[in-house]
Amino acid sequence: MPGAIFAEGLVKTFGDVRALDGVDLDVPEGTVLGLLGPNGAGKTTAVRVLTTLLKPDSGTARVAGIDVLKKPHEVRRSIGLSGQFAAVDEYLTGRENLRMVGQLYQMSARDAKARASRLLDRFNLADAADRIAKTYSGGMRRRLDLAAALVVSPPVMFMDEPTTGLDPRNRQQLWEVIEELVAGGTTLLLTTQYLEEADRLAHDIAVVDHGKVIARGTSDQLKARTGGERVEVVVHQAGHIAPADEVLRGFGKGESKVEEHTRKITVPVSGGAKLLAEVIRELDARGIEIDDIGLRRPTLDDVFISLTGHVAEAEEAEGQGPGSGKAPDGRPGHKRHDRTEAAS
Repeated sequence: MPGAIFAEGLVKTFGDVRALDGVDLDVPEGTVLGLLGPNGAGKTTAVRVLTTLLKPDSGTARVAGIDVLKKPHEVRRSIGLSGQFAAVDEYLTGRENLRMVGQLYQMSARDAKARASRLLDRFNLADAADRIAKTYSGGMRRRLDLAAALVVSPPVMFMDEPTTGLDPRNRQQLWEVIEELVAGGTTLLLTTQYLEEADRLAHDIAVVDHGKVIARGTSDQLKARTGGERVEVVVHQAGHIAPADEVLRGFGKGESKVEEHTRKITVPVSGGAKLLAEVIRELDARGIEIDDIGLRRPTLDDVFISLTGHVAEAEEAEGQGPGSGKAPDGRPGHKRHDRTEAAS
């Protein structure tokens, strides 16, 4: 039986750009799917199709059991959306923004007011609740936008890079909010460039590149595909980088990686803690002083690099779709208020 979010064969093109090239997704109810991928991979386009803001050229999709193409208005009543850019009305106060969203979802004025107050407290915005949003910092606007996405506690949530621009404290706070939502039965599709975010929150991860899902599995399953343990050594002096690299290559099972600016050498190994002890003895015998040494498993960063060929980047650049915030040539353009559309 299809999950709370289901897509099959989604295709979407913008001119010569094939943003989605047959994307299949299936997210069971009450779970989190982390959607990872490099800039322009198709993540935001997929979110916009699933939230009825874009029509695919072909393929099918159902959200909360409702056909996205046939009954978009019903889908909008069943979802919450926090887009990549804060979609708040700058000339309303924080409190008025949240009350407006509640009333768009046909909450009573009393319930909308009460819900707004709770969310303002939850996102540490109570002190600024009656200031117009235009006076908010970027991080405050982001938190207000996320609060607005949670006004009606929808059964299905879409969050497109929700913690971009948040400081570590507020990012941690949002993670706790997400965990509470999912524990209560909410289904979430989360795009993110913070791989530790996906590692912590996602039950399942799909890696997208060039409009296709190129890998899928749990965090542990994807890490296992990358394979092996790594020894990391940080030497005390830059002059010891070369001899330390020589030592590590003698124990390694592949090419070493040297970061000159941090004096760190990394090499894939097998043998666990016993091998680590041997490495330490050999470095000591050669008189190589170290600041740090450790044995670690692959991270999602390693998975990302092995699958896509480069590190994750902090901004999405799909830019061709309507309401993306960029014109087709990549310059800033007019952005629609996605949440207002999703609520209508």
